[in-house]
Amino acid sequence: MEAAYHIALLQRALGGRISARALEVITRANLGQDGWRGLLFHPEYHCDEDIPRALAYIEACRAEAARATDPVEAWTAFGRLTHAVQDFYAHTNYVRLWAERFDGERPPAETIDSLDPELLQHPRLFAARVYLPLELLYYLPALRPWLKRTLPADSHAAMNLDNPETGPLFPYAMEAARQRTIFEFERTLALIGETQGEAAMQRFLDLEETV
Repeated sequence: MEAAYHIALLQRALGGRISARALEVITRANLGQDGWRGLLFHPEYHCDEDIPRALAYIEACRAEAARATDPVEAWTAFGRLTHAVQDFYAHTNYVRLWAERFDGERPPAETIDSLDPELLQHPRLFAARVYLPLELLYYLPALRPWLKRTLPADSHAAMNLDNPETGPLFPYAMEAARQRTIFEFERTLALIGETQGEAAMQRFLDLEETV
């Protein structure tokens, strides 16, 4: 997803659950995944190419957050995690598989289930492929229509739900990503508690910050 939507998702999902400074660090780490190294060499940062690899990366980030003794390190690891889980709904066909159930008559976006077990194990679930170097041209908006016509149907250019211009399924990707962000937050917080105890959980939440 584009940066503005990652920011909006984090605010909607985590605002009020953690301190403002924690959210700032998490957001910075989330957006940092879109650096050139991540775009070129780490498809798992964006849930591209290989879903199991991306899921393993998410769990590694969670474990890092749980082990961290410095809350900034924990927030940073969790921020990286959120980028991958949010992009899961924008860079796979999960939302399209869900929409197929309704034969063109889609219910409100709020009805999508981000953790539908049937969809998560669906035999046709797959992640977008990134066809380099042509995919880099996607960052030039004027070339996007040409790329969608030129690249295969499983390309990032053709599949992504990164912004409203990608079509009517974008709000469903946003809602699913919001739900999943809350779920991953709760899982990560619980693991911090299991690993380091209640005090570490409170440090992660940081809700007693001074103004």
